[in-house]
Amino acid sequence: MANRHRVVLLPGGVVPAEQAYAALLAILGDRVDAVTKDLEVYSGDRPPPDFSLGTEAQGILREADVHGFDRFHLLGYSGGGASSLAFTALHGERLLSLSLLEPAWAGNERTPSEEALFQRFRALKPLPPDQFMAGFVRLQLAPGVEPPPPPEGPPPEWMAKRPAGLRAFIDAFDHGDLDLEALRAFDRPVYFALGGRSNHDYFSRMAERLATIFPDFTVETFPERHHFDPPHRIEPERLSHSLLALWTRAES
Repeated sequence: MANRHRVVLLPGGVVPAEQAYAALLAILGDRVDAVTKDLEVYSGDRPPPDFSLGTEAQGILREADVHGFDRFHLLGYSGGGASSLAFTALHGERLLSLSLLEPAWAGNERTPSEEALFQRFRALKPLPPDQFMAGFVRLQLAPGVEPPPPPEGPPPEWMAKRPAGLRAFIDAFDHGDLDLEALRAFDRPVYFALGGRSNHDYFSRMAERLATIFPDFTVETFPERHHFDPPHRIEPERLSHSLLALWTRAES
Protein backbone atom coordinates (compact mmCIF):
# COMPACT_ATOMS: atom_id res chain seq x y z
CA MET A 1 0.00 0.00 0.00
CA ALA A 2 1.56 3.26 -1.16
CA ASN A 3 -0.26 5.41 1.41
CA ARG A 4 0.85 3.64 4.57
CA HIS A 5 1.88 5.91 7.44
CA ARG A 6 5.62 5.79 8.09
CA VAL A 7 6.15 5.48 11.84
CA VAL A 8 9.10 4.95 14.17
CA LEU A 9 8.10 3.66 17.63
CA LEU A 10 10.36 3.87 20.69
CA PRO A 11 9.68 1.90 23.89
CA GLY A 12 10.15 2.85 27.50
CA GLY A 13 13.12 1.88 29.60
CA VAL A 14 11.84 -1.55 30.63
CA VAL A 15 10.00 -3.59 27.96
CA PRO A 16 11.68 -4.00 24.52
CA ALA A 17 10.07 -2.29 21.54
CA GLU A 18 8.72 -5.32 19.67
CA GLN A 19 7.02 -6.68 22.79
CA ALA A 20 5.78 -3.26 23.92
CA TYR A 21 4.03 -2.44 20.64
CA ALA A 22 2.83 -5.88 19.52
CA ALA A 23 -0.84 -5.26 20.43
CA LEU A 24 -0.94 -1.79 18.85
CA LEU A 25 0.74 -2.88 15.63
CA ALA A 26 -1.58 -5.87 15.31
CA ILE A 27 -4.52 -3.44 15.18
CA LEU A 28 -2.82 -0.91 12.91
CA GLY A 29 -1.91 -3.70 10.49
CA ASP A 30 -1.00 -2.71 6.94
CA ARG A 31 -2.08 0.90 7.49
CA VAL A 32 1.44 1.59 8.77
CA ASP A 33 5.00 1.04 7.66
CA ALA A 34 6.31 0.73 11.20
CA VAL A 35 9.78 0.45 12.67
CA THR A 36 10.03 -0.62 16.32
CA LYS A 37 13.38 0.63 17.57
CA ASP A 38 14.96 -0.39 20.86
CA LEU A 39 16.79 2.19 22.94
CA GLU A 40 20.47 2.90 22.36
CA VAL A 41 21.15 2.69 26.10
CA TYR A 42 20.73 -1.10 25.79
CA SER A 43 22.81 -1.54 22.63
CA GLY A 44 25.65 -3.13 24.65
CA ASP A 45 26.14 -5.02 27.87
CA ARG A 46 26.38 -1.69 29.71
CA PRO A 47 25.15 1.83 28.88
CA PRO A 48 27.60 3.72 26.66
CA PRO A 49 30.05 5.64 28.90
CA ASP A 50 29.15 8.91 27.16
CA PHE A 51 25.42 8.19 27.01
CA SER A 52 23.11 11.17 26.58
CA LEU A 53 19.77 11.93 25.00
CA GLY A 54 21.80 12.94 21.96
CA THR A 55 22.86 9.28 21.73
CA GLU A 56 19.22 8.28 21.45
CA ALA A 57 18.46 11.06 18.94
CA GLN A 58 21.32 9.92 16.71
CA GLY A 59 20.00 6.38 16.88
CA ILE A 60 16.56 7.52 15.70
CA LEU A 61 18.12 9.46 12.82
CA ARG A 62 20.21 6.47 11.78
CA GLU A 63 17.20 4.12 11.90
CA ALA A 64 15.06 6.47 9.82
CA ASP A 65 17.80 6.79 7.21
CA VAL A 66 18.30 3.02 7.02
CA HIS A 67 14.59 2.59 6.24
CA GLY A 68 14.47 5.48 3.77
CA PHE A 69 12.13 7.56 5.93
CA ASP A 70 12.78 11.12 4.76
CA ARG A 71 9.85 12.31 6.86
CA PHE A 72 7.95 10.19 9.34
CA HIS A 73 5.76 10.06 12.44
CA LEU A 74 7.61 9.52 15.72
CA LEU A 75 6.01 7.85 18.73
CA GLY A 76 7.80 7.44 22.05
CA TYR A 77 6.83 6.10 25.46
CA SER A 78 8.57 6.98 28.75
CA GLY A 79 12.35 6.97 28.07
CA GLY A 80 11.52 6.69 24.39
CA GLY A 81 9.27 9.73 24.76
CA ALA A 82 12.11 11.73 26.31
CA SER A 83 14.33 10.62 23.43
CA SER A 84 11.61 11.66 20.96
CA LEU A 85 11.48 15.16 22.45
CA ALA A 86 15.26 15.42 22.15
CA PHE A 87 15.04 14.29 18.51
CA THR A 88 12.29 16.83 17.78
CA ALA A 89 14.40 19.68 19.13
CA LEU A 90 17.35 18.60 16.98
CA HIS A 91 15.71 17.26 13.81
CA GLY A 92 12.11 18.47 13.84
CA GLU A 93 12.19 19.03 10.08
CA ARG A 94 12.19 15.24 9.61
CA LEU A 95 8.91 14.73 11.46
CA LEU A 96 5.32 14.73 10.26
CA SER A 97 4.00 14.42 13.81
CA LEU A 98 5.09 13.58 17.34
CA SER A 99 3.24 11.28 19.75
CA LEU A 100 4.25 11.16 23.40
CA LEU A 101 3.03 8.40 25.70
CA GLU A 102 3.95 9.79 29.13
CA PRO A 103 7.54 10.78 28.34
CA ALA A 104 9.97 10.38 31.20
CA TRP A 105 11.44 13.87 30.76
CA ALA A 106 10.56 17.15 29.07
CA GLY A 107 13.47 19.42 29.96
CA ASN A 108 14.75 20.73 33.28
CA GLU A 109 12.55 23.82 33.61
CA ARG A 110 10.35 21.93 36.07
CA THR A 111 7.72 23.12 38.50
CA PRO A 112 8.67 22.80 42.21
CA SER A 113 6.51 19.70 42.59
CA GLU A 114 8.21 18.08 39.60
CA GLU A 115 11.65 18.91 40.93
CA ALA A 116 10.80 17.46 44.35
CA LEU A 117 9.73 14.24 42.67
CA PHE A 118 12.87 14.09 40.56
CA GLN A 119 14.95 14.40 43.73
CA ARG A 120 13.33 11.16 44.85
CA PHE A 121 14.37 9.50 41.56
CA ARG A 122 17.95 10.61 42.15
CA ALA A 123 17.84 9.12 45.65
CA LEU A 124 17.08 5.69 44.16
CA LYS A 125 20.33 5.44 42.22
CA PRO A 126 22.54 3.87 44.95
CA LEU A 127 19.98 1.20 45.88
CA PRO A 128 20.37 -2.48 44.94
CA PRO A 129 18.63 -3.41 41.65
CA ASP A 130 15.47 -4.90 43.19
CA GLN A 131 14.92 -1.94 45.51
CA PHE A 132 15.78 0.50 42.73
CA MET A 133 13.22 -1.01 40.35
CA ALA A 134 10.48 -1.15 43.00
CA GLY A 135 11.00 2.51 43.90
CA PHE A 136 11.26 3.52 40.26
CA VAL A 137 7.87 1.98 39.51
CA ARG A 138 6.06 3.40 42.55
CA LEU A 139 7.19 6.98 41.94
CA GLN A 140 5.36 7.01 38.61
CA LEU A 141 2.00 5.93 39.99
CA ALA A 142 -0.69 7.99 41.68
CA PRO A 143 -0.95 7.55 45.48
CA GLY A 144 -2.72 4.33 46.37
CA VAL A 145 -2.27 2.73 42.93
CA GLU A 146 -0.66 -0.68 43.13
CA PRO A 147 1.92 -1.64 40.50
CA PRO A 148 1.15 -4.64 38.32
CA PRO A 149 2.41 -7.95 39.72
CA PRO A 150 5.61 -9.32 38.19
CA PRO A 151 5.12 -11.97 35.51
CA GLU A 152 5.37 -15.58 36.58
CA GLY A 153 8.60 -17.49 36.07
CA PRO A 154 12.20 -16.31 35.89
CA PRO A 155 12.82 -12.77 34.60
CA PRO A 156 13.79 -12.45 30.92
CA GLU A 157 17.48 -11.99 30.14
CA TRP A 158 17.01 -8.40 29.02
CA MET A 159 15.74 -7.38 32.46
CA ALA A 160 19.27 -7.59 33.89
CA LYS A 161 20.25 -4.48 31.89
CA ARG A 162 17.36 -2.34 33.08
CA PRO A 163 18.59 -0.90 36.40
CA ALA A 164 21.84 0.37 34.84
CA GLY A 165 20.02 1.72 31.80
CA LEU A 166 17.45 3.56 33.89
CA ARG A 167 20.18 5.07 36.07
CA ALA A 168 21.91 6.24 32.88
CA PHE A 169 18.65 7.91 31.79
CA ILE A 170 18.32 9.70 35.15
CA ASP A 171 21.86 11.07 34.71
CA ALA A 172 21.12 12.01 31.09
CA PHE A 173 18.03 13.94 32.18
CA ASP A 174 20.07 15.84 34.76
CA HIS A 175 22.60 16.85 32.11
CA GLY A 176 20.11 17.28 29.27
CA ASP A 177 19.44 20.61 27.61
CA LEU A 178 16.15 20.62 25.72
CA ASP A 179 15.94 23.47 23.21
CA LEU A 180 12.50 24.89 24.01
CA GLU A 181 12.73 27.50 21.26
CA ALA A 182 13.16 24.72 18.70
CA LEU A 183 10.07 23.02 20.13
CA ARG A 184 8.09 26.27 19.97
CA ALA A 185 8.98 26.46 16.28
CA PHE A 186 7.76 22.89 15.67
CA ASP A 187 4.42 23.42 13.93
CA ARG A 188 3.49 19.79 13.35
CA PRO A 189 0.76 18.05 15.42
CA VAL A 190 1.80 16.76 18.84
CA TYR A 191 -0.26 14.18 20.77
CA PHE A 192 0.15 13.33 24.48
CA ALA A 193 -1.48 10.23 26.02
CA LEU A 194 -1.96 10.59 29.79
CA GLY A 195 -2.90 7.88 32.27
CA GLY A 196 -5.48 8.92 34.86
CA ARG A 197 -3.83 6.71 37.50
CA SER A 198 -0.26 7.91 36.87
CA ASN A 199 1.58 10.34 39.14
CA HIS A 200 -0.09 13.72 38.62
CA ASP A 201 2.99 15.67 39.74
CA TYR A 202 5.02 13.93 37.08
CA PHE A 203 3.03 13.42 33.90
CA SER A 204 0.15 15.88 34.22
CA ARG A 205 2.48 18.75 35.11
CA MET A 206 4.64 17.80 32.16
CA ALA A 207 1.66 17.84 29.80
CA GLU A 208 0.65 21.27 31.11
CA ARG A 209 4.14 22.63 30.42
CA LEU A 210 4.32 21.14 26.93
CA ALA A 211 0.89 22.61 26.10
CA THR A 212 2.43 26.08 26.52
CA ILE A 213 5.34 25.20 24.21
CA PHE A 214 4.00 23.30 21.21
CA PRO A 215 1.66 25.30 18.92
CA ASP A 216 -0.44 22.24 17.97
CA PHE A 217 -0.80 20.11 21.11
CA THR A 218 -3.52 17.63 22.12
CA VAL A 219 -3.83 15.67 25.38
CA GLU A 220 -5.97 12.55 25.63
CA THR A 221 -6.56 11.03 29.06
CA PHE A 222 -7.03 7.30 29.57
CA PRO A 223 -8.71 7.34 33.01
CA GLU A 224 -8.05 3.71 33.98
CA ARG A 225 -4.45 3.53 32.77
CA HIS A 226 -1.19 4.21 34.55
CA HIS A 227 2.42 4.28 33.42
CA PHE A 228 2.93 0.53 33.72
CA ASP A 229 -0.30 -0.61 32.05
CA PRO A 230 -0.12 1.93 29.19
CA PRO A 231 -2.73 2.33 26.44
CA HIS A 232 -0.53 0.91 23.68
CA ARG A 233 -0.60 -2.41 25.55
CA ILE A 234 -4.00 -2.33 27.32
CA GLU A 235 -6.23 -0.13 25.14
CA PRO A 236 -4.55 -0.41 21.74
CA GLU A 237 -7.78 -0.10 19.74
CA ARG A 238 -8.68 3.26 21.28
CA LEU A 239 -5.13 4.53 20.92
CA SER A 240 -4.95 3.37 17.32
CA HIS A 241 -8.01 5.50 16.42
CA SER A 242 -6.35 8.57 17.94
CA LEU A 243 -3.04 7.93 16.22
CA LEU A 244 -4.57 7.29 12.80
CA ALA A 245 -6.54 10.52 13.08
CA LEU A 246 -3.37 12.39 14.05
CA TRP A 247 -1.30 10.90 11.24
CA THR A 248 -3.99 11.50 8.63
CA ARG A 249 -4.35 15.13 9.70
CA ALA A 250 -0.58 15.62 9.68
CA GLU A 251 -0.34 14.32 6.11
CA SER A 252 -3.29 16.30 4.75
